[in-house]
Amino acid sequence: MLPETLPVCPVRGSVIYPTMVMPIDAGRPISIRAIDEALARERVLLIVSQKDKEVEAPKPSDLYEVGTACNILKMRKNPDGSVQVLVQAFARVRVTEWLDLGDHLEAKGVVLADEPGDPTLVKALVREVKDKFQALLKEGRYLPPEVVQFILNLEDPSQLADYIAFHMDFRLEDKQKVLETAEVAERLKRVLVFLQAELDLIETQKRIQQQVKEEIDRNQREYFLREQMKAIQRELHGEEGEEEVEEFRRKVEELNLPPVVRQEVERELNRFARMHPDSAEASVIRTYLDWIVNLPWNKRTEDNLDLKRAKEILERDHYGLEKVKDRVLEFLAVRKLKAERAKRGEIPEEEVNKGPILLFVGPPGVGKTSIAKSIAEALGRKYVRISLGGVRDESDIRGHRRTYIGAMPGRIIQGLRQAGTKNPVFLLDEVDKLGISYQGDPAAALLEVLDPAQNKEFVDHYLGVPFDLSEVMFICTANFPQNIPAPLWDRMEAIEFTSYIEQEKLEIAKRYLLPRQLRETGLAEGQVVVTEAALMRLITHYTREAGVRQLEREIGALLRKAARQILEEGKKRVRITEKDLEKYLGPPRFLPETEAREPQVGVATGMYYTPVGGDIMFVEVSVMPGKGNLILTGQLGDVMKESARAALSYAKRNALRFGIPLERFEKSDIHIHVPAGAIPKEGPSAGVAIVSALVSALTEVPVRHDIAMTGEITLTGRVLPIGGVKEKVLGARRAGIREVILPKPNQADLSDIPAPLRQNMTFHFAEHLDQVLDLALLGGLKALEARAQKTRAKGRKKELVAHA
Repeated sequence: MLPETLPVCPVRGSVIYPTMVMPIDAGRPISIRAIDEALARERVLLIVSQKDKEVEAPKPSDLYEVGTACNILKMRKNPDGSVQVLVQAFARVRVTEWLDLGDHLEAKGVVLADEPGDPTLVKALVREVKDKFQALLKEGRYLPPEVVQFILNLEDPSQLADYIAFHMDFRLEDKQKVLETAEVAERLKRVLVFLQAELDLIETQKRIQQQVKEEIDRNQREYFLREQMKAIQRELHGEEGEEEVEEFRRKVEELNLPPVVRQEVERELNRFARMHPDSAEASVIRTYLDWIVNLPWNKRTEDNLDLKRAKEILERDHYGLEKVKDRVLEFLAVRKLKAERAKRGEIPEEEVNKGPILLFVGPPGVGKTSIAKSIAEALGRKYVRISLGGVRDESDIRGHRRTYIGAMPGRIIQGLRQAGTKNPVFLLDEVDKLGISYQGDPAAALLEVLDPAQNKEFVDHYLGVPFDLSEVMFICTANFPQNIPAPLWDRMEAIEFTSYIEQEKLEIAKRYLLPRQLRETGLAEGQVVVTEAALMRLITHYTREAGVRQLEREIGALLRKAARQILEEGKKRVRITEKDLEKYLGPPRFLPETEAREPQVGVATGMYYTPVGGDIMFVEVSVMPGKGNLILTGQLGDVMKESARAALSYAKRNALRFGIPLERFEKSDIHIHVPAGAIPKEGPSAGVAIVSALVSALTEVPVRHDIAMTGEITLTGRVLPIGGVKEKVLGARRAGIREVILPKPNQADLSDIPAPLRQNMTFHFAEHLDQVLDLALLGGLKALEARAQKTRAKGRKKELVAHA
């Protein structure tokens, strides 16, 4: 019989089963106090396992519900205050009520008696448990022989299950489940399951050990074979060949190559290791491996995202080019925002490094190539330039296959090796001058390079493995965009470079060209002074170009002559004015057109634009007796000839309104000439000037000499928009003209002209030829209408005479 209440001694990490005699070490006050209470009563103690062995002062909730009732056989106190007791367990007890007395725990409980179960089932389970137990011992689980013999000799199924559970390395939770199971058959089943789990665990451990052993054996075998191979190679090739292979292996390890690339490189490296170093094939593989290990697979420079610094660098190196500078600063701003979002984990890291593909289009000498270098400095990136002018072989872009003697990678991979980073600013110069031959179309090869969706895995024929170009900032330059194939043009963001106006050239000459040429000619600052007027005359009368290359050459020639004068005449300082230019450089090479001196019949002032700038031109019309022919001279292109025919049709249609007799068209030849005769001319923008000169010649009403005009015409008299407004207006201003007629749709283009240059100029915007003629002819439309009335009056007078 159990006492009504039992002192509780919590134990950690173990479970005691009935019939067992066990020593227990108690060191915690809660345990010592419970033992003292048991000794003071019937010497019965309830031993219960803790759920968590880390808890020092367990509460009822920290203990299992089932424990073991034990008789205290002996007790001994140690000098350190701990207690040792020898107990004999005699019953399973389920706790029905916990009593927390402060310094120790007590409990009320009921005994869990064994439930024998089906004898046949129990007998079968006992046999199976003993077989599994013995199998476990054979697999290496060690127990003292006397313990093994004791367990195997047990006849009581309940004790067999308890003792095996106690001596095996089951988890505490599993041992507690055995204690809590009153039915003997069920308890044996639990022990059987735990034994089988242990056997499976041992089997898995053995399999792992076997795999590890095989791996070690294989590695050792490979090591021994490799060492033997090295010894053989040393005999055949000497120490040098072996060191070269090991050096390549070390470099490949450091590169952290993508798996696809690593696999190919390892294959080539193993082939190289088996070859004689002096063989031809070994030389090919050696060159290949040298290219692989020297490419920047994972090296990149950090972008300098300081917008203020970038703006200062771009302003320092180039004057004007606002569109390009804005685009670079936009790229930096976007890059900075993306980097901040990537840090917060909002976008993937690879999105940050994508580089734009820009195309700079414009005439020669306007700074397309040089600003690319400034962009690289502003971004803090390496700069690589390759010229594609005259390239006509696809292999120049994609490389040669290794089967050819002297094969090498294409220009793209060569440029990246030269840069040493995978995100340089890469300038593809003169992309419009690529050729096509039987060896392939290099422009088609560039489609992959310049496509952001494809260049992440660009495969050079020589390398044969993908290389990531997505972080490269590609910049292409071209003079003639019409020569670029449409698919290639579609992949690039075009930024147009217009020709410099004279005022911009003047600023560039003062800020950059003159100081640079002073240094190159060995002159100190202040030794030669070139006045602003002299520079402007040099621009207008000695050069005719869109850029500033010829201007720099002329400044260089001027300074060299001044340097010679300083040495020969012993002067300390030379000042060059506008009047001195002829003495140094000879007579002017170009004479810009100037406005006519007075209004003339049949002569109108038009405007034209070329890549080297704008200017005025005169359209001359002469009407002479003939058979109604239209004569066009002055090297006019097809479009300009069509404008002349349209002007004649317009004049015929409005002949009565303008007072032009229709028979005059039939009995006269009309000659339209546009000087200078040696210069080819093309385009529709001379239409309004041709109409004005033609109507003037047919009506003998003079055209104003102080007004210039431009615009395309239609048969109905509409005035259509044209291009090159900025250059044309500035050309007219240089010629001394301050009044200009422009098509109405071109009104917005005036914003491209700096405000100071628009001052003192009058702009008229026309939608119809009536507005043009009203402004261009002396007296305007009123003069034409008066002439028409006069002509009609003469006609009526002739009719009266005839009837008389």
